Amino acid sequence: MPSIIYTRPVFYYETDRMDCVHHSNYIRWFEEARIHFMRQAGFPYEELEAAGIVSPVLSTQANYRAMCRFGEVVEIAVQVEKYSSVRIRFHYTVQEQSTGQIRCDGQTSHCFLGAAGRPVSLKRALPDFHRRVEKFLEKED
Repeated sequence: MPSIIYTRPVFYYETDRMDCVHHSNYIRWFEEARIHFMRQAGFPYEELEAAGIVSPVLSTQANYRAMCRFGEVVEIAVQVEKYSSVRIRFHYTVQEQSTGQIRCDGQTSHCFLGAAGRPVSLKRALPDFHRRVEKFLEKED
């Protein structure tokens, strides 16, 4: 599956008393990277919301491998692991830019809900959006 890279600096406020990024910030980075990914891949989250569809997080997982520190720059590779038009799962790999060392990896799972808060199929509710997701997933890495 194709991936897209999101690059960001590590900010001082994201660190804790141990002088490393607090674990909760990786989940925020996943969200930043996911929104960037969707926009770059041609199926932006803003378009979903404008159509009255939201995509809440069903589950999240993070595997912490090494600490990120203030002043570093990280690259977050995002890819879709699974898509069914009702659910989508993303995978993330966080690595330090200058060394390439993997610091964290993980995934988030989401569903699609309509205005009534009930699950919807993008294939039926937003066929053009669904086609763009599938077209992107057909690309080679």
